[in-house]
Amino acid sequence: MKKPSSKIREEIAKLQDQLRQAETREAERIGRLALKAGLGEIEIEETALLAAFEDLAGRFRDRDEKASGKRGNAGRKGEAPGTAVVAAGAAASGDSEA
Repeated sequence: MKKPSSKIREEIAKLQDQLRQAETREAERIGRLALKAGLGEIEIEETALLAAFEDLAGRFRDRDEKASGKRGNAGRKGEAPGTAVVAAGAAASGDSEA
């Protein structure tokens, strides 16, 4: 039996809300860690900080892929959500920027 489009839309809305909540939790976690590491006190352009976060994420991905035997992009999530999280974490840590 097929689902009516209204039920599918409800499910999509719930999943979008869950995604927003998960991204917020992740951003807050990354932001707290960045502040603990002292990144909130460093005067750095957001683009430079984002590039450093991307480099760090790449190093961990490479390590995880080697440990699990994965190659290339196999098993990776899309890049956009990860970037959004990093950007949100970077923004949370850079509140002292003027």
